[in-house]
Amino acid sequence: MPCLLTFGDSNTHGTPPIIVRGEYHRHGAQIRWPQVCLRALGSAWDLAEEGLPGRTAQYDDPVMGAHMNGRDGLKIALHSHGPVDVMTLMLGTNDVKTRFAATPEMVLSGIAGLLDVALSLEMQARHGGFKILLICPPPVEEVGPIAAEFYAAAARSRALAPLYRDLAAVRGIGFLDAGEVIRVSPQDGIHFDAAAHHDLGLAVAEAIGRL
Repeated sequence: MPCLLTFGDSNTHGTPPIIVRGEYHRHGAQIRWPQVCLRALGSAWDLAEEGLPGRTAQYDDPVMGAHMNGRDGLKIALHSHGPVDVMTLMLGTNDVKTRFAATPEMVLSGIAGLLDVALSLEMQARHGGFKILLICPPPVEEVGPIAAEFYAAAARSRALAPLYRDLAAVRGIGFLDAGEVIRVSPQDGIHFDAAAHHDLGLAVAEAIGRL
């Protein structure tokens, strides 16, 4: 049974648009895009959901904790699950938070580091080789209850897709620009509503079919 590992942040976890800060909610399995993708791929597939709200590609978060750094998280995920046949990687939204002051190129360096881990001889040998789909998250919008954390982030996030696309081409992996498929919710400018999860899940399944 082929296994799909979805590695990402709150939008892979299934956090709905925030209305009240500090309240924890999660979309049900019937809504979350990894589950939509799984149903589109068919019953022969298995799924390992690895979405952590607040996860970055490379930064220890001074507020949420050092475990938000995706570097160790990816290693743990690849040692916990498997054998993995396809891995999706969708990170970068939290890296453009104001407190990290990251340029688009700095965000890209974090993604490149994660790809170095996933494409390493150790990890590829452990899983018998697996394919990767790099997903650029849709641009953030500076609205809603957490807008202050993303001050000046919208422009930086809009610059990511061409960089991700070129990096994927150089590394010989698949690429999907989620911003061409969905938009973030106008409620909080970060998270996906149910319709966006549905559309993204189908787009990811289609992209996996082209790997």
